[in-house]
Order: sequence, then structure tokens, then C-alpha cells
Amino acid sequence: MIAIFDLDGTLIDSAPDIHAAGNAVLAAENLAPVTLAQTRSFIGNGAAVFLERLERASAGANEPDRTARMRKRFAIEYETAHALTTIYPGVEAALEALAQDGWKLGLCTNKPVAPTRAVLSHLGWTDRFEVVIGGDSLSVMKPDPAPLRAVIEALGPGPLIYVGDSETDGATAQAASVPFALFTRGYRKTAVHEIAHTVAFDDWSALPDLARRWAR
Repeated sequence: MIAIFDLDGTLIDSAPDIHAAGNAVLAAENLAPVTLAQTRSFIGNGAAVFLERLERASAGANEPDRTARMRKRFAIEYETAHALTTIYPGVEAALEALAQDGWKLGLCTNKPVAPTRAVLSHLGWTDRFEVVIGGDSLSVMKPDPAPLRAVIEALGPGPLIYVGDSETDGATAQAASVPFALFTRGYRKTAVHEIAHTVAFDDWSALPDLARRWAR
């Protein structure tokens, strides 16, 4: 039995740290800061896309040299951006319940691997997931199904669920033909009914029972 998870907006609320890191990068370029709400809307398609959106929101356009500088600075800021990150209520109990039930746990995120490993260590989750695939682990990232399929292949056969919070996650699961559980309190930008999903939930305590029903 395999349960694979997205990270930002699904297991953790990391937007406050990403917001602070992004604004530090903007300040270094003498650009105006963005709001937390804007930051949340930029998350989901990897760090490179995030920086492009951030720069456009503040400066009105992307300038290649400036974008390159911002990406380098953000990569440094991002690796230590976890002081404000919190785990969503009920996540740790749900993960433990799944592990006790015999589920193998994997992580499939568009967050680059280095900051992913850093935040996992900060949260005490270094050994929580058997397989971790980040946004720069392969030559493609979600919504391409390859990262999700890579986690599945590494964990082996069995009943499978993928848990995420966004349009990107829904499209990834659909492309990989994998059952998708949508956490509705994350960083999605559209209505729940507009995101392809097998089931939706807003309380992590519900997930273990949902997983047991899939396993049966």
C-alpha cells in the first residue's frame, strides 16, 4: 500500500517563509514587496516559475539578468526558509496512522530537493518518507506525471493514493491515472469542483479511513 504526498499547501503551510524569502530577494533588487496572498497564488509550479511571477508582480516585467540574480539569491534564502512553516493540524497523526497500517509513504513535490530536505529535517521528518522526489530531481516536474511515477516505481506495487492541494496535483494524478485525494485548505486557486479529484477532504483526521477504504 502506497500513499504519496505533495508538500507545500498539503502537509505544511510554508507560504509565510516563502513570502519572507521572496521579499528579501525583492528588497535586494530595490523592488517593492508583495503580499502573503500574492505569494500563495505564486506557489505550485516550482521555484523558477515562482520567481518569474514574483518579479512580474513587483517590477511589472521580467528582465533576464535580474531574474538570474533573483533565482540565485532565492535558492540561498529558500534553504533556510522554515522558521515560520507549520504542519497542518492532524497531519502528523494521519501519517503515523498510515504507517502503522502498513502504508509506504512517499513525497512528490515541485519544491527543489535541497529546501525540501532542509524543511523535512527542521520538522523532524528526515526518515518519515521512504522516497522523496523534488522539483529538480528529474528533467520535468508536475504536472508531468513522471515525478509521481518515479515515486510509485521506487515504492513498489500495491493500492495507491496521491494526496495534494492544487490544480497541479490534480492534473498530475489524472495524467498518471492515480486516485487523488484533494486537501481543500491548501493553496488551490480555483473551486474544488474544477480540480480533478477522486475525493476531497478538509480535515486530516479523515484521511486514514479514506485510505483504508481504498486499500479494501
